Amino acid sequence: MNLIRSVLHLLWMAVTVVPWALAVLIASPFVSSTRLYWMCAGWLRCAVWAGGWILGIRNRVTGMENLPVGEKAPAVLLVKHQSTWETFSMPALMPHPLAYVFKRELLYIPFFGWAMARLDMIHIDRSKRSEAFAKVVSQGRRLLAEGVWIIMFPEGTRIPRGEKGKYRSGGTRLAIECGAPVIPIAVTSAKCWPRKAFVKQPGIVDISIGPAIPSVGRKPDELMREVEAWIEAEMLRLDPEAYPTGEARLSRLKPGED
Repeated sequence: MNLIRSVLHLLWMAVTVVPWALAVLIASPFVSSTRLYWMCAGWLRCAVWAGGWILGIRNRVTGMENLPVGEKAPAVLLVKHQSTWETFSMPALMPHPLAYVFKRELLYIPFFGWAMARLDMIHIDRSKRSEAFAKVVSQGRRLLAEGVWIIMFPEGTRIPRGEKGKYRSGGTRLAIECGAPVIPIAVTSAKCWPRKAFVKQPGIVDISIGPAIPSVGRKPDELMREVEAWIEAEMLRLDPEAYPTGEARLSRLKPGED
């Protein structure tokens, strides 16, 4: 049954993304970047809705009160990355437009990537690290001033359930450069949508939004260690069965320790 559900959901996304992307491409010369973003977020909301209806996956969100309040209030969201599910869910949940920082190769995906190319987001060439970060800062500063929140996955790639990747400090460096707070977010999506798995499982995905952490006067590596400690402790709380040796591991992640 889960295989059939997974096939149906994939077909649903393939069928709906084509007209939606074409509508974005046609509308892009005539509407604002904000309007275009919410058009795309509409498809993502439908994808999440279809995930609930077809796959039986539902989000349980806590901590929305921790998000900054105000039309122009800045934020850099640093999110645990386990599957495609959270990339779809975040725009569907957040009250501000989001700008993802992503590798430019994604722009070549038919329809989906073509529509992404029309959005005001930050696509980078990861082979040119210094140039890439300069682009992230320049575009990030402008977008944050416009009330767009920057979203990054500090581990850089999807991480299997129960594991931890290397947390890179690009997101905290950006936040410090722009004076924006960072928002750590834990996500248990791999319980239902495992990394690189075709067959998905019904269930609850917990999305826990942590308290805003000020970046002013901080050092990037120190701030990222605090983000890492919060996210990984929250992952253990939300999904303890995935971390059988979690307590020992977390003892090495206390903020301020190397």
